[in-house]
Amino acid sequence: MADWLAAIILGLVEGLTEFIPVSSTGHLLLAKSLMGLENEPWDTFIVMIQLGAILAVVALYFGRLWKVLIGLPGKDPAARRFAISVLLAFFPSALIGLLFHDFIKTVLFNPTVVCVSLILGGIALIALERWAPQPREHDAMKFSAKTALGVGLFQCLSIIPGVSRSGATIVGGLLLGVDKRAAAEFSFFLAIPTMVGAFGLDFWESREMLTGDVLTLIAIGFVVSFVSGLIIVKTMLDFVTKHGFAPFAWWRIAVGAVGLALLQAGLIG
Repeated sequence: MADWLAAIILGLVEGLTEFIPVSSTGHLLLAKSLMGLENEPWDTFIVMIQLGAILAVVALYFGRLWKVLIGLPGKDPAARRFAISVLLAFFPSALIGLLFHDFIKTVLFNPTVVCVSLILGGIALIALERWAPQPREHDAMKFSAKTALGVGLFQCLSIIPGVSRSGATIVGGLLLGVDKRAAAEFSFFLAIPTMVGAFGLDFWESREMLTGDVLTLIAIGFVVSFVSGLIIVKTMLDFVTKHGFAPFAWWRIAVGAVGLALLQAGLIG
């Protein structure tokens, strides 16, 4: 397969899965393995194109985010509260990511871990659809410090490929009494510093291998993930409000089961 076509496919996978609780990293690793893209530049590629999808959130929420940004110097209480909540939620996973970055990439980035995590995460979402506590918080920009930190601690689970960053934060939000829409929306906001940090770390560590050809492929994947991410962010909240998270749960279980079958057959590895 031509490298440019692989970049487009992986960009689509990233943009379509980053903001739904199915694990974009897990899907990217499985897709990469199916296409036989096992060399190092592609591992860096799948991390760096995630920034394209994250910029889709910035574009769609620019008005609200800009209001927060200009409100901080003037000590606007609402802006300060939102900024603190995002930073509190971001800190735990940032610390874990810095401490265990090499271990995550060398040990946990494998299809078996991904498939098992997809299935277990799907089961957890189904259980939450039935037994989630009554929501007490309904505005993603007005979380209490306790709720924000709790969501951030749940995000630490997403260091395991296949768990899903958005899935972990949404599950954490639901367990902490956040309604479905607000849990999904806060996951969008938290993705911004989290994925920018991951992008910066990988960019620095991989800077020597970022040749012209590799940067061209990253640019292709970046643009495709941005456009497809825009579509998902626009439709995600309404879909969750109407249908909940069960469809994503069953998708996770199906993909994980198919992945394990392919592993058993020796078609991926």
